[in-house]
Amino acid sequence: MVGAAGIRAKSAVRLVFAVKRLWYRLRYRRLTLGRDVEIRGRIRLRRGVRVTIGDRTRINKLVRFAGPGEVRVGTDCLLNATWIGTWTSVTVGDRCLLSDCELLDNDFHNLPPELRHAPPGAATRAPIVIEENVWIGAHALVMKGVRVGRDSVVGAATVVRTDVPPRVVVIGNPQQTVKKFHD
Repeated sequence: MVGAAGIRAKSAVRLVFAVKRLWYRLRYRRLTLGRDVEIRGRIRLRRGVRVTIGDRTRINKLVRFAGPGEVRVGTDCLLNATWIGTWTSVTVGDRCLLSDCELLDNDFHNLPPELRHAPPGAATRAPIVIEENVWIGAHALVMKGVRVGRDSVVGAATVVRTDVPPRVVVIGNPQQTVKKFHD
């Protein structure tokens, strides 16, 4: 009897996720969801951003996407209260864990004092690439033009301004490599 009840419960859960996927597809025309995406929280898209989320990715809490750019999230990822702002592109590889962090591929403004009130120029933005199996901790900030190498960890509250090599742990502001994973 427990087996039949368990099967019914799993079917009900799958149905809930299917209904949520359908609702978000209808709500946001620029959102593409892969197979078996689990939306346990909420998704918010703003300013025309185009978002593709890969198969079996899990969305927890409120995950926000904003800007006129494009976001691609791989398969089997976890996005937990993540905010991604994009004017160009943000790519997240397969099996990544993004925990309550921010990825910003732009500065939102010009740096020179005489240009600060002018519309942002090309120098204010550059794509972000997060390679496969990367873990980004809570309150971390990944800035424009950064590539985070596969199998790396970005510690909580780290500000990532330069590329992170594969298989390392970085922490702090400015970021510092504190561990290397050896094969």
